[in-house]
Amino acid sequence: MEGPRRFCELTALVDGLSDRVLSDRLRELETEGIVKRVVYPQIPVRVEYQLTEKGYALKPVTDAIHTWAEQWVDPLQFADTTEKK
Repeated sequence: MEGPRRFCELTALVDGLSDRVLSDRLRELETEGIVKRVVYPQIPVRVEYQLTEKGYALKPVTDAIHTWAEQWVDPLQFADTTEKK
């Protein structure tokens, strides 16, 4: 994640991720010091999320997991199975 992102931008990055789950995960990441939440006092209120230094330090780890998943995880395993026939 490069630079600050608004909640709706993060939602758009991951198909099928509910607002509730994203909100819970962001709260957990903020508690752990991985994500910083910035609230701008304007109307309407604007909230942005950005990685902290600790969060950016995870990049090599997430890159390695991504590389591993490309080789070993079948993309069809996570395909939408809710389509009606």
